[in-house]
Amino acid sequence: MVDPATLRRHDLVHLSPEAWRGQVAGLVEEVADWADLGRPAIFRQRVCADPDGAVPLGLPLPPGMGRKRLALSCPPAAVARVAPPPLLRDARSAAPAAWQPVIEALLGADPSWRCFGSLAWQHLTGLPYLTDASDLDLLITCASGADAARITAALGGIAAGSPMRLDAELVSLDGSAVQWREWLSDAPHLLLKTRSGPALVAREALFP
Repeated sequence: MVDPATLRRHDLVHLSPEAWRGQVAGLVEEVADWADLGRPAIFRQRVCADPDGAVPLGLPLPPGMGRKRLALSCPPAAVARVAPPPLLRDARSAAPAAWQPVIEALLGADPSWRCFGSLAWQHLTGLPYLTDASDLDLLITCASGADAARITAALGGIAAGSPMRLDAELVSLDGSAVQWREWLSDAPHLLLKTRSGPALVAREALFP
């Protein structure tokens, strides 16, 4: 049984097929077989309506299903397994041809970077999530301010020639994150994304 306190933003949560069907009954008929197909939901921020001790989950649907966002809450015992977001190198095959040179450059900078958003969901499900307006969303772990400086310098050079917008989160070792362009600003306080919601923190407190 999973402990909800151990889950991080963007974690992928797989439910048993039986538990999944109970969660979505009466919501969206098109996703009744989601878990049977091995597709996950995503851990989301808890809200007041979530029962105590429940695992809060979200599911963004592709444009062909109306681009709805489902909010679910399941008991921890319903969780079959938890996985991190996919590696960019694994999701690459789901990306359009125009993205491939940029992805090649990103992987050349660091092959350990992960992705989320439309590319990740298209890779995970085989459904058409990507559109001409889609961003490439990245998750990049940073152990220090020096790491963040190196990574944002690399991203800046790649983004300058990219046909799509690069939207990267710099993730600290505790799982909280800051948007990479905000890190490049001169702001003394930065908007931090955490599992419990946004928070303003001093720049020097984010990465040691």
